[in-house]
Amino acid sequence: MRLIKTILVPTDFSPAADRALEYARNLADAFGASLHLLHVFENPFAAGAFMDMYTPAPGDELERIARQSREQLEALLTDEQKVRYTPTFTARMGSPAQEILEYAREHGSIDLIVIGTSGRNRVARLVMGSVADRVVRTAPCPVLTVHPHDRGEAGEEHRAA
Repeated sequence: MRLIKTILVPTDFSPAADRALEYARNLADAFGASLHLLHVFENPFAAGAFMDMYTPAPGDELERIARQSREQLEALLTDEQKVRYTPTFTARMGSPAQEILEYAREHGSIDLIVIGTSGRNRVARLVMGSVADRVVRTAPCPVLTVHPHDRGEAGEEHRAA
């Protein structure tokens, strides 16, 4: 069994991803691990590729989106956490599941992926699939999925009441 020294946390900035980051920080504290935070954004101009009014994306617009994504990633951790976890912040354009898996393979030192699930119902998952499902099935390392409504401090308070 490999020690957990590097944790990848893909995020779409949703509550489920925030919950996954919380788990990842706790694991990083327990194992003395570093964090890699990854956001994958889709090309906002790609939807038009299947229509007559497709307009190629200007390079500076895509760079602006990437820069804003990196800024959002960096805002997820406090200055103290940035020192503690020696994080790597990465924003990529592409298909989320594919880019997450590619990132994990490129960085062979990733020991664990902690990813939030959307909490969609079974029918929606069957029809649309899910990023977390695809990552779990083909990741080169263990994957911890975190449901946005996992028991935690709020659940413990509810049980105590």
